[in-house]
Amino acid sequence: MTCNPLSRIAFGAVSMLALTAGSALADGEVNIYSYRQPELIQPLMDRFTEETGIKTNILFLDKGLVERIAAEGANSPADVILTVDIARLTEAKEGGVTQPLNDEDINKQIPAQYRDSEGNWFGLTTRGRVIYASKDRVSEDAITYEELADPKWKGRICMRDGQHSYNIGLFASMVAHHGAEYTEKWLAGLKQNLVKKPDGNDRSQAKAIFAGECDLGLANTYYLGLMKTNEKDPEEKDWAAAVKVLFPNSADRGTHVNISGMALAKNAPNKDNAVKLMEFLASDEAQTIYAEKVFEYPVGPHAKPSEIVAGFGAIKPDTLPLTEIAANRKIASELVDKVGLNEGPTQ
Repeated sequence: MTCNPLSRIAFGAVSMLALTAGSALADGEVNIYSYRQPELIQPLMDRFTEETGIKTNILFLDKGLVERIAAEGANSPADVILTVDIARLTEAKEGGVTQPLNDEDINKQIPAQYRDSEGNWFGLTTRGRVIYASKDRVSEDAITYEELADPKWKGRICMRDGQHSYNIGLFASMVAHHGAEYTEKWLAGLKQNLVKKPDGNDRSQAKAIFAGECDLGLANTYYLGLMKTNEKDPEEKDWAAAVKVLFPNSADRGTHVNISGMALAKNAPNKDNAVKLMEFLASDEAQTIYAEKVFEYPVGPHAKPSEIVAGFGAIKPDTLPLTEIAANRKIASELVDKVGLNEGPTQ
């Protein structure tokens, strides 16, 4: 069989490989549809190819991954889906573009709380939704999410859009632990403690703390690693140096975490190679490489976080299954609107 060549196309502003059905059927290949930017996963793919001889083709999309695979139907060249956030993993499953995989090697590596009970997706790394705190103005070295509604923090907290998926995940975990009524009151208290309307991204919260605009900011752990090593924009190193990481609820239920993960595409034409790639990605070797590159926590039992991430301190992850948290995302989103969180504090 003669395989059609891969052609270069543009998807939005991103250059990527267009995968054709002909190339997908070639021996020794595996096709990855990814929400994760290629430069973050390329070191893993290079190592996989080096060890197996199997070529990897990465198709990066910044949106519409599930819709694209669904539209391609039975002829989709997608073998493996890589993405971030439990919402996108469950979206892929509910969108009917994954298939269950019961693989002993993968199941040994990925704890049950970080994988779908039916094998439709698997977590690879986690990131904590933590508190960036001013080293100069915050003496506390411990905090809980519940305390963010305490009036003592009035006018001292900053955060990004309350409807952003990172925050909705955290708020959904509050609903899972405490119920909707409690979470509504908590969100109202958090709103009153904000210094301004939610804006920017997670890095912006570190910048605001550095500038003295606020003392606490909600953010993901990995952004601190990215800022600490940012040679292109070295001012971000100053932002990172101004903050310390507080891991909420370390003394009780643990810190809320989200995941990056993988899934086997429903109609994977190179299924054997896809499973080999997924087994590799679940290995301690691959997770250590991945965690070093993206400054996240590997979920494997023996894989190690990077030295920078280890320097943030020990994280005790919330053990509540992510599927249970994800089930409360709609309620969390509705509560954000109900209390007017994005309107900022009222006088």
